[in-house]
Amino acid sequence: MKETNEENRLIFYIKVELGDVVSDKIEISVRSLVEYVYNSGSIDTTLQVKNTALTDGIKTHQKVQKKYDPDDRKEVHLTAAINYKDFTFLLEGRCDGVLFQDGVTIDEIKSASRGLSHIDPEGNQVHWAQAKLYGYMYAKEHELKEINVQVTYADVKTDEIKSTRKSFTFEELEAFMFTVLNGYIKFAAITAAFTKEKINSIQQLTFPFESYRKGQRDMAVATYKTILDDKKLFVKAPTGIGKTVSTIFPTVKAIGEEKIQKLVYITAKTITRTVAEETFSLLREKGLRMKVCTITAKDKICFKEETICQKEYCEFANGYYDRINEAILDLYENEDKLDRETIEKYAKKHTVCPFEFSLDAAMLADAIICDYNYVFDPRVTLKRLSGENKNSYALLVDEAHNLVDRAQTMYSASIRKSLFLEVKREFSKRDKSISQSANQVNMFLLNLKKERLSDPYTTQEEPLEELPNLLQQFVEICEEWLPRNSNSEGLDVLLEAYFEANTYLKINKLYDENYITYFERNKSEVIIKLMCMNPSKLLREGTKNYRGTVFFSATLIPGNYYKEMLGGTSEDYTLSLDSPFNRDQLDTTIVNVSTRFKDRDRTSQRIVDVIKERAAHIGGNILIFFPSYQYMALVYGEFTEQFPEVPTIIQSNTMNEGEREEFLQKFQGNHQKGVLGFAVLGGIFSEGIDLKGDRLKGVIVVGVGLPQFNTEQEIIRKYFQSIGKNGYDYAYVYPGISKVLQAGGRLIRTETDTGQLVLIDDRFLTPKYQALLPYEWKDFEVVYGY
Repeated sequence: MKETNEENRLIFYIKVELGDVVSDKIEISVRSLVEYVYNSGSIDTTLQVKNTALTDGIKTHQKVQKKYDPDDRKEVHLTAAINYKDFTFLLEGRCDGVLFQDGVTIDEIKSASRGLSHIDPEGNQVHWAQAKLYGYMYAKEHELKEINVQVTYADVKTDEIKSTRKSFTFEELEAFMFTVLNGYIKFAAITAAFTKEKINSIQQLTFPFESYRKGQRDMAVATYKTILDDKKLFVKAPTGIGKTVSTIFPTVKAIGEEKIQKLVYITAKTITRTVAEETFSLLREKGLRMKVCTITAKDKICFKEETICQKEYCEFANGYYDRINEAILDLYENEDKLDRETIEKYAKKHTVCPFEFSLDAAMLADAIICDYNYVFDPRVTLKRLSGENKNSYALLVDEAHNLVDRAQTMYSASIRKSLFLEVKREFSKRDKSISQSANQVNMFLLNLKKERLSDPYTTQEEPLEELPNLLQQFVEICEEWLPRNSNSEGLDVLLEAYFEANTYLKINKLYDENYITYFERNKSEVIIKLMCMNPSKLLREGTKNYRGTVFFSATLIPGNYYKEMLGGTSEDYTLSLDSPFNRDQLDTTIVNVSTRFKDRDRTSQRIVDVIKERAAHIGGNILIFFPSYQYMALVYGEFTEQFPEVPTIIQSNTMNEGEREEFLQKFQGNHQKGVLGFAVLGGIFSEGIDLKGDRLKGVIVVGVGLPQFNTEQEIIRKYFQSIGKNGYDYAYVYPGISKVLQAGGRLIRTETDTGQLVLIDDRFLTPKYQALLPYEWKDFEVVYGY
């Protein structure tokens, strides 16, 4: 029942402070030390289902702490410096309580979501280890000869509490401290030695090219200043500047100067992750020593036919924590490039789950390359990347124009009546409590449909008050049942409903004036959706703990729109760069033809004529982009029927990675007859691909890229209109022009590329769209004759 959650990661907050010192100083949290030595994953892994809300644990701790005497202390920050085997360990942590009855007692509280009956308070060495380390730190600071250590277990649902107290001398706790450190010392030595090499290599590192391209130095300087000033930077940098190296290089230098500890590079597409990997490889060739980890999606990197994370099914999950330390040490000692291939190699060698292994490796890495969701998505975010880095990480957001739409999706959630009806029926004979709870959700939605949903859809500005309570009950029942029945057949529908309910509850806690509750009725189906209209507040919250965030893209146009929607403020920086290429490299034509939905059947023949004429004129490979698969199929059918001799290839909406690569392989240079590739705006071929030189000689964009007119898009338009914005621009024009700019950006990729860009739509000639076109596109010819 795994939903990706960073609560189960090993963590290492390690900072080697270089200087004229006899021993290396290593700073590490108590929790990190215990997790590493005891291979424990989450400290509370034996007590809490992974998806239990963090707020439940906080409330439980507070419930116990309210029973303390007035003189007792809670949430006590502790530090200690321990000299051991040529190292000075700077240990840091926060104990839950210090009690002063019958001597001094350190209290470590653990919240239990499944009750206390199964808990042996003597048996969990991980919990006792954490408590004893706090006891040692407090006794050392206050020069106590002995101290009590207590582990308290508290039921999150009841007032039941179970505590066990033990007394230790300072010498006993110090001996235990040294035993724990001895299990960590090898890793400490390796990381300390590598950190020196890393800092040394960065300080000697120079820019990997002989000179900077136009705009490249400006972007690098702005990135470095953003990190130093702890700001956000929004960069519109056209294709060809070299955005990736212009952000990574100065951020690496900031690591070398110990301004930050880690670089997090996030993007939406695999191809742009590859560019980031290649940039680090280039720097590595110039002498850089850094651990750079790429996180690959679980379903892509999983070794099994089905992604079922149960020890009975997967040998890589079974006993993971018994083997992970050895795997981490082996990887760390021998590799700097922790990409998918390397992670898979070591995961097979040590029989560990490659996805979990990559997350563990990422916590040790100096740079992480991953998808947006690991920083922003509340369902899968790596909390220690954004919540506990204490302003010591820098965040680089590639192709940032994609983040607006992605964030609206990540911060939204929905509940389907049909899913809970299916659970009710599936479990009617298997478990009455699950069946009844699912039916309560089902009946609530059914009654809602009868009472309120006379129209196919409606909206309201407030969340539903009753539904979260029903979903919370369902989640709690599932969390009781699932751990005891993890081997049962037919769990798919229950897990789907469990995660859907859990996600809804998480998003419901974020609900504010930036949300709309959307109700949809379709025959017997009822869907309730919490729609995030404006993600800016949540994105701002997601970046607040980073020491500098850089949003960059070729298509942050208009700049004010993206700065607002991505959570920028008036204090943040902006940078707009001109293309580094000569304007003469690009020939732009605007064809005065309507591609509006109502005109498409009437003007499709004109589009066919334009494509044929331009193809003959350009004489090379051409990509032709359409706003929808339906429109593309219409024109493609007419074109191939009239000109069957012309080589063509068309994108499908179900392409796998092999088929995508086959599509791109058709675009080879020096073809006597060019191939015409029909593709969709905003799709896999409209951004992030490099077809340099003769591989691509022309791009034709059909239409202005407006999102499809539908109910949800109209809700977005009305929302922005209601808060004083131009709703049509926010919902349609700006997302659409971004797709057009990305598609056109496929054409000129290097200083020697030349090509022709054809924009087919009369709206490109209006003042609104003219203002949104980049400078290098504005020297255009207008064609009326089709």
